[in-house]
Amino acid sequence: MDTLTADIPAGVDDATLALELTRRAAGLAARMRAEGLAGEQKTSVSDIVTAADHAAEALVAGTLARLRPDDGIVGEEGAEAQSLSGRTWVIDPVDGTYNFLAGLSTWCSALALRDAEGTVLGAVHQPAVHESWLGGRDRPTTLDGIEVAPLQDLPLAQVAMATYLHPAFLPDADLRDPWLAAISGAATVRMFGSGSCDLAAVAGGRVGVWAQHSVPEWDWLPGAALVRAAGGHAEQVGVRGRVWSVAGRPTAVAEVIAALCSA
Repeated sequence: MDTLTADIPAGVDDATLALELTRRAAGLAARMRAEGLAGEQKTSVSDIVTAADHAAEALVAGTLARLRPDDGIVGEEGAEAQSLSGRTWVIDPVDGTYNFLAGLSTWCSALALRDAEGTVLGAVHQPAVHESWLGGRDRPTTLDGIEVAPLQDLPLAQVAMATYLHPAFLPDADLRDPWLAAISGAATVRMFGSGSCDLAAVAGGRVGVWAQHSVPEWDWLPGAALVRAAGGHAEQVGVRGRVWSVAGRPTAVAEVIAALCSA
C-alpha cells in the first residue's frame, strides 16, 4: 500500500504530510468500500472493523516508517513503532467505521502528532464532504487551507452539544448520571458517531461543545488539536472512575465539566 504514497517527498513538512496521509487513507478506504466490504464485530454490533481500516492504517504507518523513521507510531488497529525522536504519530485510519460501512457521511481519517509537551498538530479529512482540517500548537486551525474564525465564547445553554453514550452503558449510573447532567444544560444534543468529525465541527463553530467518556487517544488528539488551535478549550477530567474528554467553547466546556463533576 505504500506505493500509493511513493510520490510524497522525503523533505515534506509535518503539516503537509499529515494532510496528505489523511486524504489518501480516506480515499483508499472509500475505494475499498465501493468494491465491497464486510465488517467484523469488536466489542459490540456498532463497534466494528473492516479490511479498509487495516489497509488505510498500513498505508499511513508504512509511509511514516519511510519518511519519519525515528518517530513512534500508535494506530487504532495495532500499528506500533517505538519513538526514538520523542515524537509519536497517532493514527485513526477510519473514524466512524459503523457510519462508513453503513454508507453514512460522518466518517473520516484522522492523524495526530504528539511530543513530550503535548499535541503538535492534528489533521482530519472527511471525504464525503471533501473537507480537510489542520491545526496545532503553532498553527491556527484551517479548513481546506483557509483559517477558520476564532471561536466565540458562549455558554452551554446557547450551543449544540455533540456526545456519545452506547446504550449498553445506560444501566451504569456512574456513566449515565454525569452524562445526563451534562447534556441537560445544552441548547440541543447531537450524536453523530465519529469523534474526530465531531471535534472538527466544534473547531469550525458548527457545534458548541463535545463530551465523551473513555476516549482513546486516536479519537481525541487530532480533533482536540483543532479545537485548541481555533481558540477553544480541550480538557480531560476524572469522574466516578472514568475519564471524560470535553472540548469546545471555553464557557460551555467549563459548564459541562462542572455538571459532570456535580452529578
